[in-house]
Amino acid sequence: MASRKSSRATGGSPSPGSKRETKHGGGKNGKKEGLSGSSFFTWFMVIALLGVWTSVAVVWFELVDYEEVLAKAKDFRYNLSEVLQGKLGIYDADGDGDFDVEDAKVLLGLKERSVPAQPASPESEETVQPAEKSYVESEHKTADIELEEEIQSVLHEALHSHPGERHEDIDESVSDRWQAKEEIHGETFEAPATDDMLREFETEISEAYETPDSVQKDADPMVEDVGVVESESYEIPAIDDYVADLEERVSDPDTPGNSEIMPEDAVEHYAEDKVHEDYSEDQGIESKQTEDDVAIEPEESEKPVKAEDYSDDVQVGKSEKETEQDKTEKAKKKKKPKLLNKFDKTIKAELDAAEKLRKKGKVEEALRAFEALVNQYPQSPRARYGKAQSEDDLAEKMRSNEMLQQAINTYDEVVSLPNVPSDLIKLSLKREADRQQFLGRMRGSLVTLQKLVQLFPSETSFKNDLGVGYLLIGDNSNAKKVYEEVLSLAPNDGFAKVHYGFILKAENKIAESIPYLQEGLESGDPGTDDGRFYFHLGDALQRMGDKEAYKWYELGYQRGHFASVWQRSLYNVKGLKAQPWWTARETGYTELVKSLEKNWKLIRDEGLAVMDKKRSLFLPEDENLREKGDWSQFTLWQQGRKNENACKSVPKTCALLERFPEATGCRRGQIKYSIMHPGTHVWPHTGPTNCRLRMHLGLVIPKEGCRIRCAQENRYWEEGKVLIFDDSFEHEVWQDAESYRLIFIVDVWHPELTAQQRRTLPAI
Repeated sequence: MASRKSSRATGGSPSPGSKRETKHGGGKNGKKEGLSGSSFFTWFMVIALLGVWTSVAVVWFELVDYEEVLAKAKDFRYNLSEVLQGKLGIYDADGDGDFDVEDAKVLLGLKERSVPAQPASPESEETVQPAEKSYVESEHKTADIELEEEIQSVLHEALHSHPGERHEDIDESVSDRWQAKEEIHGETFEAPATDDMLREFETEISEAYETPDSVQKDADPMVEDVGVVESESYEIPAIDDYVADLEERVSDPDTPGNSEIMPEDAVEHYAEDKVHEDYSEDQGIESKQTEDDVAIEPEESEKPVKAEDYSDDVQVGKSEKETEQDKTEKAKKKKKPKLLNKFDKTIKAELDAAEKLRKKGKVEEALRAFEALVNQYPQSPRARYGKAQSEDDLAEKMRSNEMLQQAINTYDEVVSLPNVPSDLIKLSLKREADRQQFLGRMRGSLVTLQKLVQLFPSETSFKNDLGVGYLLIGDNSNAKKVYEEVLSLAPNDGFAKVHYGFILKAENKIAESIPYLQEGLESGDPGTDDGRFYFHLGDALQRMGDKEAYKWYELGYQRGHFASVWQRSLYNVKGLKAQPWWTARETGYTELVKSLEKNWKLIRDEGLAVMDKKRSLFLPEDENLREKGDWSQFTLWQQGRKNENACKSVPKTCALLERFPEATGCRRGQIKYSIMHPGTHVWPHTGPTNCRLRMHLGLVIPKEGCRIRCAQENRYWEEGKVLIFDDSFEHEVWQDAESYRLIFIVDVWHPELTAQQRRTLPAI
């Protein structure tokens, strides 16, 4: 003990020699202390051998169920995000049930702890709209970069038992949960969409407006580099007296469906191909194959007739004409639309908050928010446009024509404000015109489209829309002038070509119409893939004796415009039984058929009396369906409405029919006498809808020379007998007899239509 004390007492630092000695394992008095190299190795070997023998024992005696361990590991991996959230739950600072970036900010002292928000009700969760998805995803992805390292350290600390896990795992689990929520949304009423060009324009503007702030900040310098120029703004110039006069008209007497006499087959009238709709009543389940399918579609009860496949022979689209370089140049020319003027940029945060409510489907709240902004900033174009959009959305939700008219008025107010960005003017007026058409106010829509053309005379797309506006009021002459102007400016404009071809065909310039219709369809331009143009191109080719017609019918069928190559009606309820010829038993209208056949002489005699004394009541067929000859008709019921004056001439016939509402109440058909003189040929054609069947009662039938073809089968009339066919199938008539043929036509509802559909389907 004394020697050890004395050694401590000497103090001082050990000499370098002693350091080296100690480092190499030497000790005082030349002896080694602690574990020697050999003893450490011995213990290491003992432990290693114990581990080996333990492993052998575990395997040999099956002490561990490895399959269960692997299953648990797999289950742990699949539920990793839940495990992570469970471990991080104790760090939830904002009461939202999980740990995220906002919680990390609170823990780091960068943000005050907020009061937990009330959980949303199931109803509110179910009304999340799909449009919200892009906003939510971008919000989760744009976390503050400068906090990343600090947040990462908090995550690692919270997950000390799983040091290999990363922050991205948590982000993924949160995103998955948001995505699952977004997939649950209530079914909403779908209003008819605008044309393809407007839809594309709205999408671009939506994308531009919804750009996250962080991205927008990065993009702004790029805009400034191009040139610090505000988007061009316009003041609306005064419209001429003619336009002002049109604008005063609230109702449109030329709305399709309101005319007294409707054609038997809507093949040459553009306005009749666009059925007016509004929110006034629920529509039946109808597929308007030329426009949007807005209703639930029951499964078809029978597969459509399919003809020989000609699709490979027809080259449609611009793939051969358009090179990759052309596409690149178009992409470069495409600019992001701008909706905010200088002032609106200063209140962007408030506008964003209101728009976010609208995107989430909180229409009433969004409307209140935009109304408050309009009251506070009456000169803000973007706030007023948001108000119009919210009213538009609310009108759809409430199915209110009055609210929709309010939205139309607000869209119009937007363009009257000072310093309105040109893109916002375009979008407001386009939407205003579309909503006016939806309400059937075609002349009001025409005024709006005229404003667009007046403000942006170089934009051919607006001229194209104006041409459609003229067609919808039956003004083919002005429409033709518009499309001639467009084609002089843009000779390859497919939209203008198909419409110009349509007008030429309506003028019976069959041969001239074909190249315009064909080239327009082949262009593949937006707005050209429409059943009407396939219909009319095929019809024109048929009249020229060109068998290419059926190639286009086949293509129209493959594109979904026709129910089959033979059944080419454009206004259809899907799922109805489809066959060219029917029996009375199949229709279920046996009482009507029996009554017609029993009283055929009475019906004939009254018809003949009209022919003798009031021949002027028989009006010539004026739908351009005849190749040659003389064909006239005397109508008693039209679109479910009785012609009282006509029935005075054939009172017994009309009294007989009053008992059968399936005929007199058929708002998609007629009841009429039809007289056809020798030498008449009716072109192959189809009726406008599959919602009716047509009965022909023979009254005066020559012995030979009269026949009718429906699809691929010919039939012949007999006096006192009823033929029943579906006139939505292609049919054709020949009258090669030596005397006239007189029949009585009765249209009836398709027997498979429900009572609700019969009440609510719009008239044709």
